[in-house]
Amino acid sequence: MGLLGTTTQESYYNQAQSFTGDGTTKVFAISINSLNPLPSVETDFEVFINEKLVSPDNYTYSSPSITFTNTNVNTDIQASDGAPLNNYKVLVRQVGDTEQYGGYQYVSVEDLINNFMVSYVGEDKIIDRVKKADIAFHAQRGIQELSYDTLKSTKSQEIEIPPSLTMVLPQDFVNYVKLTWKDNSGIEHVIYPTRNTSNPLAILQDSEYKYIYDNNGNLQRSLNSLTWDNYSSGVDYSTEENDRQTMDVSNVHVSGKRFGITPEYAQSNGSFFIDNLKGVIYFSSNISSKIVTLKYISDGLGTDSEMVVHKFAEEAMYKYMAYAVLASKAKTPEYIVNRFKKERFAAVRKAKLRLSNIKAEELTQIMRNKSKQIKH
Repeated sequence: MGLLGTTTQESYYNQAQSFTGDGTTKVFAISINSLNPLPSVETDFEVFINEKLVSPDNYTYSSPSITFTNTNVNTDIQASDGAPLNNYKVLVRQVGDTEQYGGYQYVSVEDLINNFMVSYVGEDKIIDRVKKADIAFHAQRGIQELSYDTLKSTKSQEIEIPPSLTMVLPQDFVNYVKLTWKDNSGIEHVIYPTRNTSNPLAILQDSEYKYIYDNNGNLQRSLNSLTWDNYSSGVDYSTEENDRQTMDVSNVHVSGKRFGITPEYAQSNGSFFIDNLKGVIYFSSNISSKIVTLKYISDGLGTDSEMVVHKFAEEAMYKYMAYAVLASKAKTPEYIVNRFKKERFAAVRKAKLRLSNIKAEELTQIMRNKSKQIKH
């Protein structure tokens, strides 16, 4: 198999399962039950017909079956109904995590630990001996800390907002970067947080305003508060139309002379607030049925494939691990601890500069906007 002849891909070739089609069936489907683990989405595997890579547009995947379609067929390897030509071999090959596109720019946590053991631990080295489990702990803590403000750890999630106007926080959510909704052109519009409402805990009361308890003495609560019910069913006053309704009519057309406007509400993109206790994001009523993207920060420890560090921050990780190990060891000279504390700070600062990804040409192009005249 010429396409899979490199050393990196041979192991994946050994995991592949081959099939042969007869080219006559209207619906050509193959089962990939033999693959372990079973792929969950189309990006977890690649399909070849007669050693030619097939686009995912030419088949659909519903675990564990791949069904070839008659759309965008490759006439040199597929019949008009999408089935592979007679006696053409079909190869399904799993794509490993280390083979994902762009993966070379990252270093796995396992490699970080092994490299650290070789460089820093041993006789006549800065750390004479330490357990590998301790290094693994500090490596994971380093990934967590650097993920918050140094590494490129932003993840995203896109959903359609239901009538309930809520979005459940992802399992690995730590903090949000921003929320946006997309228009028909695919342009993202930023949704801003609101500080003037919430969904407080609503306690049920009787006609005499006394708290209601169940038979076990537990305080009864409502699913949602009246505050949230009124906010979600009301009018969003961040829109321009409603904003104008609150103005003095005589001032509507007085351009540039409207004073006292609050900038955070001078937009029509809607608003949101997060209830961290319930793990839910609440949106204003004008976000209903819109496609919303949540961009958020994770701690980088969700899965093994996520426990990686960009090579620009590799040295920062080694310095972080060295400082953490030395600071936690008894009888380590204070000047040694302070030395690696300073080296860790410098290495993290250098990693931030590298990962900021500032390009002179792009910055120059943006700064050219200053040459535009602003008309008043």
